Amino acid sequence: MLAIKLSRTGKKKQPYYRILVLEKSKDPWGDYKELLGNYNPRTKELVIKEDRLKYWISVGAQMSNTLHNLMIKNSIIDAKPKKSVTISKKRTAKIAKKNEAKEEADKKAAPADEKPAEEAVEEKKEEAPKEEAVEEKKEEAPEEKVEEKKEEVKKEKTEEPKEAPEEKVEEEK
Repeated sequence: MLAIKLSRTGKKKQPYYRILVLEKSKDPWGDYKELLGNYNPRTKELVIKEDRLKYWISVGAQMSNTLHNLMIKNSIIDAKPKKSVTISKKRTAKIAKKNEAKEEADKKAAPADEKPAEEAVEEKKEEAPKEEAVEEKKEEAPEEKVEEKKEEVKKEKTEEPKEAPEEKVEEEK
């Protein structure tokens, strides 16, 4: 069976792909039937011989899922996208376990409220302006504190020099 695949070339951390037609079981870095084009993922530049691609598809060659999605994205073929990434059974089980734990936590929190959903939504709407007012007060408070501290520091600085000369005068007498 024939396959149309991407074969990575290029330097480390600078990927560049060749689009090849080859036997499905063959190594993509080995012998191939035909070179159809190139793809640079860094610049998103795709150079492909569309007529040859369509010929190989008509002959029965199957594209890899990644290449299939790339061709759809660049409007070369019209089809539905395919999933190109699979999640292992172990990872799927871990995600399911995490979701179950989250749902249980939500269920435990829900009985504590014991309010219908509509009432809860109405209360949230009413509370929203109050929360905004509190936030505004919080924002104003630090600025006022900073100004008060600056004034206190200025007063202390102005008072210290006055006290020092008076003490000297008293000591001299």
